[in-house]
Amino acid sequence: MNKPEQPLSDRTIREPECRQITGLCRSTRYMMEKEGTFPARRKLGGRAVGWLLSEVTAWQHSRSKQTPKQAG
Repeated sequence: MNKPEQPLSDRTIREPECRQITGLCRSTRYMMEKEGTFPARRKLGGRAVGWLLSEVTAWQHSRSKQTPKQAG
């Protein structure tokens, strides 16, 4: 059987790409995830985790719409 293709914008990204996109270090993102202010990691198997690119992109857009007072 063929697997349905995941849209390019909804692919899973790993740590280095997530860091490059967000500009946030791992510990900051994990802390924000715990607070509910960053998308949750998804377990990929073993110790590997990733994020959906669409969720990280939506998070970025929501942050860019905030005023500096809201973001701080």
